[in-house]
Amino acid sequence: MIGKLQGIVDYIGDGFIILMTGGVGYKVFTPEYLTPKSTVALWIETVVREDSIRLFGFSTIAAQNLFNQLTAVSGVGPKLAMAIMGAISTDTLMTAIATGDAKTITAAPGVGKKVAEKIIVELKSKIGGATLNLGDVGGASGALPDLLAALESLGYRRLDIVDMAQKLVSENPNADVSKLVPMALKEISGNK
Repeated sequence: MIGKLQGIVDYIGDGFIILMTGGVGYKVFTPEYLTPKSTVALWIETVVREDSIRLFGFSTIAAQNLFNQLTAVSGVGPKLAMAIMGAISTDTLMTAIATGDAKTITAAPGVGKKVAEKIIVELKSKIGGATLNLGDVGGASGALPDLLAALESLGYRRLDIVDMAQKLVSENPNADVSKLVPMALKEISGNK
């Protein structure tokens, strides 16, 4: 089995790259944003099927582990797991699972409400305690969904605001939504 590849990105295709390593070009499916001719190191997950052998590459072991957990959910294959991870950052996805935020997960292409809920049900206990300590976020389980709902009602897309909202909630654990919304709007206007 291939565990890790390091090489030069020779070609970027739709959802995959050709990674040149030691004179051999490996086709690696990856959700990572890479640039041509850059040197990268990717953790590799090999998926063997009757008709194919595919390599999936991730910049961190945490992302590789999340991919494996997603593909363990019934109804979620490697293609859908890659679509989810390509649309939602690893940290955001783990937080969405841990907090039961199906709406963030459904923002990924090809993921409906039932699949998002199934992912949450099957992975919440595995991801919740291992990756997040919600006690350190001071009520994040209540403030974060309320902040996201308030910003969405103002017309912002969930995927555009979820990382910033998580950061604000974790940095201001005792703030309620009435204080977090103006802070979020200031953050959004500062990013434009």
